[in-house]
Amino acid sequence: MTSRCDVAVVGAGIAGLTAAALLAADGVEVVLLEAHSQSGGCAGTFRRGPYTFDVGATQVAGFEPGGSHARLFAHFGLPLPQAHPLDPGCSVQLAGEAAPIRLWRDPQRWRQERERQFPGSERFWQLCALLHRSSWAFAGRDPVLPPRTLWDLGQLLGALDPAVLASGVFTGATIADLLRLCGCAGDGRLRRFLDLQLRLYSQEPADRTAALYGATVLAMAQEPLGLWHLTGSMQRLSEALEQALAAAGGQLRLRHRLTALQPPAPGSGGSWLLQGEGPAARRFELEAAEVVCSLPPQSLPELLGPALPAAYRRRLSGFPDPSGALVLYGAVPRSRLPSGLGLHAQLEWDDPGSLFVSLSAAGDGRAPEGQATVIASVFTPARPWFGLEESAYQQRKRLALAGIQAGLQRLLGLEPADWLHAELATPRGFAGWTGRPYGFVGGLGQHPSRFGPFGLASRSPLPGLWLCGDAIHPGEGTAGVSLSALMACRQLLAARGRPLQLRETPAAAPGSG
Repeated sequence: MTSRCDVAVVGAGIAGLTAAALLAADGVEVVLLEAHSQSGGCAGTFRRGPYTFDVGATQVAGFEPGGSHARLFAHFGLPLPQAHPLDPGCSVQLAGEAAPIRLWRDPQRWRQERERQFPGSERFWQLCALLHRSSWAFAGRDPVLPPRTLWDLGQLLGALDPAVLASGVFTGATIADLLRLCGCAGDGRLRRFLDLQLRLYSQEPADRTAALYGATVLAMAQEPLGLWHLTGSMQRLSEALEQALAAAGGQLRLRHRLTALQPPAPGSGGSWLLQGEGPAARRFELEAAEVVCSLPPQSLPELLGPALPAAYRRRLSGFPDPSGALVLYGAVPRSRLPSGLGLHAQLEWDDPGSLFVSLSAAGDGRAPEGQATVIASVFTPARPWFGLEESAYQQRKRLALAGIQAGLQRLLGLEPADWLHAELATPRGFAGWTGRPYGFVGGLGQHPSRFGPFGLASRSPLPGLWLCGDAIHPGEGTAGVSLSALMACRQLLAARGRPLQLRETPAAAPGSG
Protein backbone atom coordinates (compact mmCIF):
# COMPACT_ATOMS: atom_id res chain seq x y z
CA MET A 1 0.00 0.00 0.00
CA THR A 2 1.30 3.46 -0.89
CA SER A 3 1.19 6.19 1.76
CA ARG A 4 1.56 9.90 1.13
CA CYS A 5 3.03 12.98 2.80
CA ASP A 6 4.04 16.50 1.89
CA VAL A 7 7.80 16.13 2.48
CA ALA A 8 9.77 12.93 3.03
CA VAL A 9 13.06 13.27 4.90
CA VAL A 10 15.56 10.44 4.42
CA GLY A 11 17.98 9.54 7.20
CA ALA A 12 17.42 10.27 10.90
CA GLY A 13 20.88 11.43 11.81
CA ILE A 14 21.20 14.88 13.37
CA ALA A 15 20.74 16.61 9.99
CA GLY A 16 17.63 14.61 9.05
CA LEU A 17 16.07 14.95 12.50
CA THR A 18 16.67 18.71 12.46
CA ALA A 19 15.22 19.12 8.98
CA ALA A 20 12.14 17.03 9.78
CA ALA A 21 11.51 18.87 13.06
CA LEU A 22 11.88 22.30 11.40
CA LEU A 23 9.45 21.45 8.61
CA ALA A 24 6.92 19.86 10.94
CA ALA A 25 7.10 22.88 13.24
CA ASP A 26 6.16 25.01 10.22
CA GLY A 27 3.04 22.95 9.60
CA VAL A 28 4.40 20.69 6.86
CA GLU A 29 3.25 17.06 6.85
CA VAL A 30 6.56 15.22 7.30
CA VAL A 31 7.60 11.56 7.29
CA LEU A 32 11.17 10.81 8.37
CA LEU A 33 12.55 7.47 7.16
CA GLU A 34 15.40 5.74 9.00
CA ALA A 35 16.88 2.36 8.11
CA HIS A 36 18.18 1.64 11.61
CA SER A 37 16.17 0.68 14.69
CA GLN A 38 17.12 4.00 16.32
CA SER A 39 17.87 7.54 15.24
CA GLY A 40 21.20 9.32 15.51
CA GLY A 41 23.24 7.88 12.65
CA CYS A 42 26.92 8.60 13.26
CA ALA A 43 25.88 10.34 16.49
CA GLY A 44 24.03 7.26 17.73
CA THR A 45 24.68 4.97 20.68
CA PHE A 46 24.90 1.27 21.42
CA ARG A 47 25.21 -0.84 24.58
CA ARG A 48 27.47 -3.69 25.57
CA GLY A 49 26.43 -5.09 28.94
CA PRO A 50 26.77 -2.26 31.48
CA TYR A 51 28.51 0.08 29.02
CA THR A 52 27.03 2.74 26.71
CA PHE A 53 29.18 3.71 23.73
CA ASP A 54 28.79 6.66 21.37
CA VAL A 55 29.05 5.20 17.86
CA GLY A 56 30.97 8.00 16.16
CA ALA A 57 30.52 11.57 17.36
CA THR A 58 31.49 11.96 21.02
CA GLN A 59 31.20 15.73 21.53
CA VAL A 60 28.94 18.53 20.36
CA ALA A 61 29.29 22.19 19.52
CA GLY A 62 26.67 24.91 19.17
CA PHE A 63 25.30 24.72 22.74
CA GLU A 64 26.55 28.20 23.66
CA PRO A 65 24.13 31.17 23.50
CA GLY A 66 23.58 31.93 19.83
CA GLY A 67 25.03 28.58 18.77
CA SER A 68 23.26 26.46 16.18
CA HIS A 69 21.72 23.96 18.60
CA ALA A 70 20.80 26.70 21.08
CA ARG A 71 18.97 28.63 18.35
CA LEU A 72 17.15 25.55 17.10
CA PHE A 73 15.96 24.38 20.50
CA ALA A 74 14.79 27.90 21.30
CA HIS A 75 12.78 27.76 18.07
CA PHE A 76 11.27 24.44 19.14
CA GLY A 77 10.54 25.79 22.62
CA LEU A 78 12.50 22.96 24.23
CA PRO A 79 15.47 22.93 26.61
CA LEU A 80 18.84 21.81 25.37
CA PRO A 81 19.91 18.33 26.50
CA GLN A 82 21.95 18.39 29.69
CA ALA A 83 25.65 18.91 28.98
CA HIS A 84 28.78 20.48 30.40
CA PRO A 85 31.57 22.35 28.60
CA LEU A 86 34.86 20.56 27.96
CA ASP A 87 37.91 22.15 29.57
CA PRO A 88 40.33 21.40 28.09
CA GLY A 89 38.48 20.78 24.86
CA CYS A 90 41.26 18.40 23.85
CA SER A 91 44.77 17.41 24.94
CA VAL A 92 47.14 16.77 22.03
CA GLN A 93 50.24 14.65 22.55
CA LEU A 94 52.84 14.73 19.80
CA ALA A 95 55.04 11.72 19.12
CA GLY A 96 58.08 11.51 21.35
CA GLU A 97 56.79 14.08 23.85
CA ALA A 98 55.73 13.47 27.43
CA ALA A 99 53.48 16.49 28.07
CA PRO A 100 50.36 17.27 26.01
CA ILE A 101 49.25 20.54 24.43
CA ARG A 102 45.98 21.49 26.11
CA LEU A 103 43.25 23.45 24.34
CA TRP A 104 41.88 25.41 27.29
CA ARG A 105 38.37 26.83 27.23
CA ASP A 106 39.46 30.23 28.54
CA PRO A 107 40.88 32.23 25.58
CA GLN A 108 43.60 33.91 27.66
CA ARG A 109 44.76 30.61 29.12
CA TRP A 110 44.83 29.08 25.63
CA ARG A 111 46.86 32.05 24.38
CA GLN A 112 49.40 31.48 27.15
CA GLU A 113 49.52 27.77 26.32
CA ARG A 114 50.14 28.30 22.61
CA GLU A 115 52.74 31.04 23.23
CA ARG A 116 54.63 28.56 25.43
CA GLN A 117 54.18 25.64 23.03
CA PHE A 118 54.70 27.50 19.72
CA PRO A 119 56.78 30.63 20.32
CA GLY A 120 56.70 33.09 17.46
CA SER A 121 53.36 31.87 16.09
CA GLU A 122 51.07 34.56 17.47
CA ARG A 123 50.67 36.35 14.12
CA PHE A 124 49.21 33.14 12.72
CA TRP A 125 46.77 32.71 15.61
CA GLN A 126 45.66 36.34 15.43
CA LEU A 127 44.99 36.04 11.69
CA CYS A 128 42.98 32.87 12.32
CA ALA A 129 41.02 34.70 15.03
CA LEU A 130 40.24 37.56 12.64
CA LEU A 131 39.01 35.17 9.95
CA HIS A 132 37.04 33.19 12.48
CA ARG A 133 35.18 36.25 13.82
CA SER A 134 34.07 37.34 10.37
CA SER A 135 33.14 33.80 9.30
CA TRP A 136 31.20 33.13 12.51
CA ALA A 137 29.22 36.36 12.20
CA PHE A 138 28.55 35.50 8.56
CA ALA A 139 27.28 32.01 9.49
CA GLY A 140 25.00 33.50 12.15
CA ARG A 141 23.17 35.46 9.44
CA ASP A 142 22.14 32.20 7.73
CA PRO A 143 23.63 32.59 4.25
CA VAL A 144 22.86 30.14 1.46
CA LEU A 145 26.00 28.61 -0.03
CA PRO A 146 26.54 27.90 -2.81
CA PRO A 147 23.72 29.96 -4.36
CA ARG A 148 21.79 28.42 -7.24
CA THR A 149 18.85 30.87 -7.66
CA LEU A 150 18.21 34.57 -7.27
CA TRP A 151 16.60 33.87 -3.89
CA ASP A 152 19.71 31.99 -2.77
CA LEU A 153 21.88 34.87 -3.97
CA GLY A 154 19.75 37.36 -2.06
CA GLN A 155 20.24 35.41 1.16
CA LEU A 156 23.97 35.29 0.55
CA LEU A 157 24.28 38.99 -0.21
CA GLY A 158 22.20 39.85 2.85
CA ALA A 159 24.69 38.01 5.06
CA LEU A 160 27.74 39.88 3.75
CA ASP A 161 29.43 42.76 5.52
CA PRO A 162 32.79 44.54 5.00
CA ALA A 163 34.67 42.06 7.23
CA VAL A 164 33.32 39.08 5.29
CA LEU A 165 34.14 40.73 1.98
CA ALA A 166 37.69 41.42 3.20
CA SER A 167 38.17 37.84 4.34
CA GLY A 168 36.97 36.66 0.93
CA VAL A 169 40.52 37.14 -0.34
CA PHE A 170 41.32 33.93 1.53
CA THR A 171 38.52 31.88 -0.08
CA GLY A 172 40.98 29.79 -2.09
CA ALA A 173 43.66 29.66 0.60
CA THR A 174 44.58 26.84 2.97
CA ILE A 175 45.72 26.91 6.56
CA ALA A 176 49.23 26.13 5.30
CA ASP A 177 49.02 29.32 3.21
CA LEU A 178 48.27 31.28 6.38
CA LEU A 179 51.32 29.74 8.03
CA ARG A 180 53.51 30.90 5.15
CA LEU A 181 51.95 34.37 5.17
CA CYS A 182 52.71 34.71 8.89
CA GLY A 183 56.26 33.37 8.68
CA CYS A 184 55.45 30.13 10.53
CA ALA A 185 55.82 27.63 7.71
CA GLY A 186 59.12 26.37 9.11
CA ASP A 187 57.66 25.39 12.50
CA GLY A 188 57.32 21.64 11.99
CA ARG A 189 55.99 21.05 15.47
CA LEU A 190 53.16 23.58 14.98
CA ARG A 191 52.37 21.99 11.62
CA ARG A 192 52.11 18.52 13.20
CA PHE A 193 49.72 19.87 15.83
CA LEU A 194 47.59 21.61 13.20
CA ASP A 195 47.47 18.53 10.99
CA LEU A 196 46.12 16.47 13.91
CA GLN A 197 43.44 19.00 14.83
CA LEU A 198 42.34 19.81 11.29
CA ARG A 199 42.21 16.20 10.13
CA LEU A 200 39.83 15.51 13.00
CA TYR A 201 37.28 18.12 11.89
CA SER A 202 37.88 18.67 8.17
CA GLN A 203 39.30 15.28 7.08
CA GLU A 204 42.22 17.18 5.58
CA PRO A 205 45.65 18.33 6.86
CA ALA A 206 46.76 21.96 6.97
CA ASP A 207 47.83 22.12 3.32
CA ARG A 208 44.40 20.90 2.17
CA THR A 209 42.02 22.55 4.66
CA ALA A 210 40.25 25.72 3.52
CA ALA A 211 41.55 28.63 5.56
CA LEU A 212 38.09 30.06 6.29
CA TYR A 213 36.89 26.68 7.60
CA GLY A 214 40.07 25.80 9.47
CA ALA A 215 40.25 29.15 11.24
CA THR A 216 36.88 28.46 12.88
CA VAL A 217 37.74 24.83 13.66
CA LEU A 218 40.83 26.01 15.53
CA ALA A 219 38.69 28.36 17.66
CA MET A 220 35.91 25.89 18.54
CA ALA A 221 37.23 24.86 21.96
CA GLN A 222 37.37 28.41 23.39
CA GLU A 223 34.69 30.69 24.79
CA PRO A 224 32.39 32.24 23.66
CA LEU A 225 32.06 28.99 21.66
CA GLY A 226 33.09 25.69 23.17
CA LEU A 227 32.83 21.92 22.94
CA TRP A 228 30.33 20.08 25.13
CA HIS A 229 29.95 16.63 26.72
CA LEU A 230 26.39 15.32 26.83
CA THR A 231 25.15 13.67 30.00
CA GLY A 232 23.99 10.10 29.34
CA SER A 233 25.14 9.70 25.75
CA MET A 234 25.11 11.38 22.36
CA GLN A 235 21.70 9.77 21.87
CA ARG A 236 20.22 12.45 24.13
CA LEU A 237 20.54 14.98 21.31
CA SER A 238 18.69 12.68 18.91
CA GLU A 239 15.99 11.98 21.48
CA ALA A 240 15.46 15.72 22.05
CA LEU A 241 15.08 16.29 18.31
CA GLU A 242 12.67 13.34 18.13
CA GLN A 243 10.64 15.08 20.82
CA ALA A 244 10.55 18.27 18.75
CA LEU A 245 9.42 16.30 15.70
CA ALA A 246 6.69 14.43 17.57
CA ALA A 247 5.41 17.61 19.27
CA ALA A 248 4.93 19.18 15.83
CA GLY A 249 3.06 16.16 14.49
CA GLY A 250 5.83 14.69 12.31
CA GLN A 251 6.30 10.95 11.87
CA LEU A 252 9.51 8.96 12.41
CA ARG A 253 9.49 5.55 10.76
CA LEU A 254 12.36 3.40 11.99
CA ARG A 255 13.53 0.22 10.20
CA HIS A 256 12.53 1.72 6.85
CA ARG A 257 15.45 1.42 4.43
CA LEU A 258 15.15 3.38 1.20
CA THR A 259 16.19 1.43 -1.91
CA ALA A 260 14.96 3.65 -4.75
CA LEU A 261 14.02 7.28 -5.41
CA GLN A 262 11.90 8.10 -8.45
CA PRO A 263 11.31 11.74 -9.39
CA PRO A 264 8.08 12.90 -10.99
CA ALA A 265 8.02 13.25 -14.74
CA PRO A 266 9.33 16.70 -15.75
CA GLY A 267 6.55 19.28 -15.79
CA SER A 268 3.95 16.79 -14.54
CA GLY A 269 3.50 18.33 -11.11
CA GLY A 270 3.46 14.80 -9.75
CA SER A 271 5.02 13.32 -6.64
CA TRP A 272 8.30 11.71 -5.78
CA LEU A 273 8.06 7.96 -5.19
CA LEU A 274 10.18 6.47 -2.41
CA GLN A 275 10.49 2.69 -2.31
CA GLY A 276 12.18 0.47 0.21
CA GLU A 277 12.00 -2.22 2.85
CA GLY A 278 10.28 -1.84 6.19
CA PRO A 279 10.18 -4.12 9.24
CA ALA A 280 10.17 -7.85 8.47
CA ALA A 281 11.45 -7.02 4.94
CA ARG A 282 8.01 -5.77 3.89
CA ARG A 283 8.12 -3.50 0.87
CA PHE A 284 6.84 0.04 1.27
CA GLU A 285 6.08 2.94 -1.04
CA LEU A 286 5.76 6.57 -0.03
CA GLU A 287 4.71 9.46 -2.25
CA ALA A 288 5.91 12.95 -1.38
CA ALA A 289 5.77 16.32 -3.07
CA GLU A 290 9.40 16.93 -2.05
CA VAL A 291 12.31 15.02 -0.54
CA VAL A 292 15.05 16.14 1.84
CA CYS A 293 17.94 13.67 1.73
CA SER A 294 20.53 13.67 4.52
CA LEU A 295 22.33 10.57 3.22
CA PRO A 296 25.87 10.92 1.81
CA PRO A 297 25.67 12.13 -1.80
CA GLN A 298 27.56 8.98 -2.82
CA SER A 299 24.23 7.19 -2.19
CA LEU A 300 22.38 9.12 -4.89
CA PRO A 301 23.59 7.26 -8.01
CA GLU A 302 22.25 3.94 -6.73
CA LEU A 303 19.01 5.40 -5.36
CA LEU A 304 18.15 7.47 -8.44
CA GLY A 305 19.61 5.27 -11.17
CA PRO A 306 19.19 6.80 -14.64
CA ALA A 307 17.12 9.66 -13.21
CA LEU A 308 20.30 11.25 -11.84
CA PRO A 309 21.57 13.83 -14.37
CA ALA A 310 24.76 12.63 -16.07
CA ALA A 311 26.73 15.79 -15.26
CA TYR A 312 25.84 15.54 -11.59
CA ARG A 313 26.76 11.85 -11.58
CA ARG A 314 30.17 12.72 -13.02
CA ARG A 315 30.66 15.40 -10.39
CA LEU A 316 29.88 13.01 -7.55
CA SER A 317 32.17 10.34 -8.97
CA GLY A 318 34.98 12.89 -9.18
CA PHE A 319 35.05 13.54 -5.44
CA PRO A 320 37.72 11.69 -3.45
CA ASP A 321 36.44 9.14 -0.96
CA PRO A 322 35.69 10.37 2.55
CA SER A 323 37.54 8.55 5.31
CA GLY A 324 36.58 5.37 7.03
CA ALA A 325 37.34 4.71 10.68
CA LEU A 326 38.70 2.05 12.97
CA VAL A 327 37.20 2.47 16.44
CA LEU A 328 38.08 0.69 19.65
CA TYR A 329 35.22 0.59 22.14
CA GLY A 330 36.57 -0.35 25.55
CA ALA A 331 36.18 -0.03 29.30
CA VAL A 332 38.76 0.21 32.09
CA PRO A 333 38.84 0.96 35.85
CA ARG A 334 38.64 4.73 36.22
CA SER A 335 41.55 4.63 38.66
CA ARG A 336 43.83 3.59 35.78
CA LEU A 337 43.25 6.82 33.86
CA PRO A 338 45.62 9.79 34.23
CA SER A 339 44.31 12.99 35.78
CA GLY A 340 44.38 16.39 34.07
CA LEU A 341 44.03 15.07 30.54
CA GLY A 342 40.35 15.96 30.13
CA LEU A 343 37.78 13.82 28.34
CA HIS A 344 39.23 14.09 24.83
CA ALA A 345 42.79 13.61 23.61
CA GLN A 346 44.80 13.08 20.46
CA LEU A 347 47.97 11.06 20.07
CA GLU A 348 50.30 11.30 17.11
CA TRP A 349 50.80 7.60 16.37
CA ASP A 350 52.04 5.54 13.45
CA ASP A 351 50.29 2.16 13.54
CA PRO A 352 47.47 2.10 12.59
CA GLY A 353 47.45 5.92 12.71
CA SER A 354 46.96 8.92 14.98
CA LEU A 355 44.32 8.39 17.66
CA PHE A 356 41.39 10.50 18.82
CA VAL A 357 40.37 9.33 22.28
CA SER A 358 37.17 10.04 24.20
CA LEU A 359 36.66 9.09 27.85
CA SER A 360 33.41 8.96 29.77
CA ALA A 361 32.98 11.29 32.73
CA ALA A 362 32.25 10.04 36.24
CA GLY A 363 28.49 9.78 36.71
CA ASP A 364 27.57 10.47 33.08
CA GLY A 365 25.75 7.14 32.67
CA ARG A 366 28.14 5.53 30.22
CA ALA A 367 29.83 3.13 32.66
CA PRO A 368 29.27 1.73 36.18
CA GLU A 369 30.70 3.61 39.14
CA GLY A 370 34.46 3.27 39.31
CA GLN A 371 34.76 2.44 35.60
CA ALA A 372 35.11 4.46 32.41
CA THR A 373 34.51 3.86 28.74
CA VAL A 374 37.38 4.52 26.34
CA ILE A 375 36.68 5.17 22.64
CA ALA A 376 39.71 5.48 20.37
CA SER A 377 39.27 6.17 16.66
CA VAL A 378 41.67 6.18 13.72
CA PHE A 379 40.99 7.39 10.19
CA THR A 380 41.56 4.72 7.55
CA PRO A 381 40.86 4.28 3.82
CA ALA A 382 37.47 2.58 3.78
CA ARG A 383 37.33 0.56 0.56
CA PRO A 384 40.29 -1.78 1.30
CA TRP A 385 38.33 -3.28 4.20
CA PHE A 386 35.74 -4.66 1.80
CA GLY A 387 36.22 -7.77 -0.30
CA LEU A 388 38.77 -9.30 2.07
CA GLU A 389 38.63 -13.04 2.64
CA GLU A 390 37.36 -13.65 6.19
CA SER A 391 40.61 -14.91 7.71
CA ALA A 392 42.51 -11.96 6.22
CA TYR A 393 39.85 -9.56 7.52
CA GLN A 394 40.03 -10.96 11.07
CA GLN A 395 43.83 -10.88 11.04
CA ARG A 396 43.80 -7.27 9.93
CA LYS A 397 41.34 -6.44 12.72
CA ARG A 398 43.57 -8.10 15.33
CA LEU A 399 46.61 -6.14 14.18
CA ALA A 400 44.67 -2.86 14.20
CA LEU A 401 43.29 -3.53 17.69
CA ALA A 402 46.76 -4.33 19.01
CA GLY A 403 48.15 -1.15 17.45
CA ILE A 404 45.44 1.03 18.99
CA GLN A 405 45.88 -0.56 22.40
CA ALA A 406 49.63 0.05 22.17
CA GLY A 407 48.90 3.70 21.47
CA LEU A 408 46.58 3.87 24.48
CA GLN A 409 49.29 2.35 26.61
CA ARG A 410 51.54 5.20 25.51
CA LEU A 411 48.88 7.91 26.01
CA LEU A 412 47.00 6.66 29.06
CA GLY A 413 49.36 4.11 30.59
CA LEU A 414 46.84 1.30 30.15
CA GLU A 415 48.21 -2.23 30.43
CA PRO A 416 46.66 -5.29 28.74
CA ALA A 417 45.24 -6.47 32.08
CA ASP A 418 43.37 -3.18 32.56
CA TRP A 419 40.82 -3.82 29.82
CA LEU A 420 37.40 -4.84 31.14
CA HIS A 421 36.01 -4.75 27.62
CA ALA A 422 37.53 -4.15 24.18
CA GLU A 423 36.15 -4.55 20.64
CA LEU A 424 37.04 -3.04 17.30
CA ALA A 425 34.72 -1.66 14.62
CA THR A 426 35.88 -1.30 11.02
CA PRO A 427 34.36 0.44 7.99
CA ARG A 428 32.44 -2.79 7.34
CA GLY A 429 30.73 -2.43 10.70
CA PHE A 430 29.98 1.24 10.07
CA ALA A 431 28.46 0.40 6.69
CA GLY A 432 26.10 -2.01 8.40
CA TRP A 433 25.24 0.41 11.21
CA THR A 434 24.78 3.64 9.24
CA GLY A 435 24.04 2.37 5.73
CA ARG A 436 26.69 4.78 4.41
CA PRO A 437 28.59 3.59 1.32
CA TYR A 438 31.74 1.77 2.44
CA GLY A 439 31.12 2.98 5.99
CA PHE A 440 32.31 6.51 5.22
CA VAL A 441 32.30 8.54 8.44
CA GLY A 442 32.56 12.09 7.15
CA GLY A 443 31.69 14.46 4.36
CA LEU A 444 33.69 15.49 1.33
CA GLY A 445 36.64 17.03 3.15
CA GLN A 446 36.98 20.78 3.54
CA HIS A 447 39.45 21.46 0.73
CA PRO A 448 39.12 24.98 -0.79
CA SER A 449 37.78 23.42 -4.00
CA ARG A 450 34.89 21.85 -2.06
CA PHE A 451 34.19 24.50 0.60
CA GLY A 452 31.58 27.24 0.65
CA PRO A 453 30.85 28.62 -2.84
CA PHE A 454 32.62 25.65 -4.46
CA GLY A 455 30.82 22.87 -2.60
CA LEU A 456 27.72 20.81 -3.28
CA ALA A 457 24.53 22.85 -3.07
CA SER A 458 21.62 21.90 -0.86
CA ARG A 459 19.44 22.66 -3.90
CA SER A 460 20.01 19.59 -6.11
CA PRO A 461 19.63 19.64 -9.92
CA LEU A 462 16.38 17.68 -9.58
CA PRO A 463 13.43 19.94 -8.61
CA GLY A 464 12.01 18.95 -5.25
CA LEU A 465 15.15 17.12 -4.06
CA TRP A 466 17.07 18.89 -1.30
CA LEU A 467 20.32 17.82 0.36
CA CYS A 468 21.70 18.32 3.85
CA GLY A 469 24.30 16.63 6.04
CA ASP A 470 28.07 16.61 6.42
CA ALA A 471 28.76 16.92 2.67
CA ILE A 472 26.80 20.21 2.46
CA HIS A 473 27.91 23.65 3.69
CA PRO A 474 29.04 24.37 6.38
CA GLY A 475 30.43 20.85 6.85
CA GLU A 476 30.90 18.25 9.53
CA GLY A 477 29.95 17.93 13.19
CA THR A 478 26.54 18.11 14.82
CA ALA A 479 26.49 21.92 14.69
CA GLY A 480 27.47 22.00 11.01
CA VAL A 481 24.93 19.44 9.82
CA SER A 482 22.19 21.22 11.78
CA LEU A 483 22.97 24.43 9.91
CA SER A 484 22.88 22.56 6.60
CA ALA A 485 19.40 21.27 7.52
CA LEU A 486 18.27 24.80 8.39
CA MET A 487 19.56 26.07 5.04
CA ALA A 488 17.73 23.38 3.06
CA CYS A 489 14.48 23.97 4.97
CA ARG A 490 14.65 27.72 4.44
CA GLN A 491 15.03 27.15 0.69
CA LEU A 492 12.22 24.61 0.54
CA LEU A 493 9.78 26.78 2.48
CA ALA A 494 10.75 29.96 0.61
CA ALA A 495 9.86 28.20 -2.65
CA ARG A 496 6.40 27.73 -1.12
CA GLY A 497 6.17 31.40 -0.16
CA ARG A 498 6.65 30.67 3.56
CA PRO A 499 9.91 32.20 4.82
CA LEU A 500 11.40 30.42 7.82
CA GLN A 501 12.65 32.63 10.64
CA LEU A 502 13.94 31.01 13.81
CA ARG A 503 12.08 32.15 16.90
CA GLU A 504 14.37 33.67 19.48
CA THR A 505 12.43 32.59 22.59
CA PRO A 506 15.15 31.59 25.08
CA ALA A 507 15.38 27.92 25.94
CA ALA A 508 16.83 26.56 29.17
CA ALA A 509 20.61 26.61 29.30
CA PRO A 510 22.46 23.30 29.17
CA GLY A 511 22.98 21.79 32.60
CA SER A 512 26.29 21.72 34.39
CA GLY A 513 26.25 17.93 34.15
